[in-house]
Amino acid sequence: MKIHQTSTVIVGAGPAGLAVAGRLRKLGQEFVLLEKSDCLTSAWRGHYDRLHLHTVREHSGLPHFPIPGTYPRYLSREQAIQYWQDYARQMDIEPRFGQEVVLVKRVDDSWETQTKTNAFRSQNVVVCTGYNRVPHRPHWPGEEEFTGLIIHSADYRNGEPFRGKKVLIIGMGNTGAELAIDLHEHGAEPWISVRQPVNIMAKEFKGRPAQPTAIFLSHFPDWITDRLARWAQRRAIGDLSAYGLTTPPMAASQQLRTTGRVPVIDVGTVELIRRGNVKILPGVARFHEKTIAFTDGRELPFDAVIAATGFRSKIEEFIENPDGLLNERGHPKALWVDDPHYRGLYFLGFELPTAGILRGIKLDSEKIVKKIVATLKKPLPPRH
Repeated sequence: MKIHQTSTVIVGAGPAGLAVAGRLRKLGQEFVLLEKSDCLTSAWRGHYDRLHLHTVREHSGLPHFPIPGTYPRYLSREQAIQYWQDYARQMDIEPRFGQEVVLVKRVDDSWETQTKTNAFRSQNVVVCTGYNRVPHRPHWPGEEEFTGLIIHSADYRNGEPFRGKKVLIIGMGNTGAELAIDLHEHGAEPWISVRQPVNIMAKEFKGRPAQPTAIFLSHFPDWITDRLARWAQRRAIGDLSAYGLTTPPMAASQQLRTTGRVPVIDVGTVELIRRGNVKILPGVARFHEKTIAFTDGRELPFDAVIAATGFRSKIEEFIENPDGLLNERGHPKALWVDDPHYRGLYFLGFELPTAGILRGIKLDSEKIVKKIVATLKKPLPPRH
């Protein structure tokens, strides 16, 4: 297998990979952008149809090429994909498609990135595969007996196939909450199984988008942010305990910082819950042939189940010796790790800032690229 030489390898042509590539291109730096699929932002193309960004246009763009003002405040999935395609053309970024990375390892004073057909030697590798690379699909007792459909939310496109059916969504993150709306609008009967308390925040409060407020509050001490977040949550969302939803003891901002759990950004689910169009159930205890039993003793019939149970980054599947890189949730600890054996290895798109993931990608890509440019001539220490 021929080994190609380059200064920097970028793994993944999603928004994070494009941000790094755009900054390196602007500085005239050499790089190779590897993408396992045959198109840009392939993960976003696989998301459900009604998906819109929760962050505003002004704070969702990539470096050196803002989202044009002709786009709406909140871009749809298709509009976001179109913007990223335009970004690649504007910044002259040409990924190498069909290059799924199977191994990233240290070789002497460099990194070697192997795909199924090629190998690349570089001083730097920027992993941009994201925290939602692999669907997480738990197993529930008795699910083999269930005669209805069970799918992961990654395979959901719209609610049309579920019209007239009783559907259980397992998990109330942002995906589960929004699929409930989509199912209702397509004439299905959605229920959501929720095992633990959920922080829900309004997408807008009194007509003002939540993101600019979060950006403003990020300059203050955490305790002020947490107190104001809790106040805004009480005012905008209120008490939903009568409907089966309770609120965690931690404010949404504190929970995100300490546990990595993203709050639900409400885009209409709360109103449907209050009206009885979406019903809440506790955790699943067991599946039966046509029914599902829950931890409160209830047993109800369902036609289909959608597991909105999230994703995992699983970078340990292709990075050699990753133990020193990962936190307790299996995500990279930081943008880079201050260990000489990992020098030159970077991670982007795994952070979950309160002020928005895409904004965080734009800011963090600058930090990474500055460090890459500053250290391009410094050799890596040999690994023992």
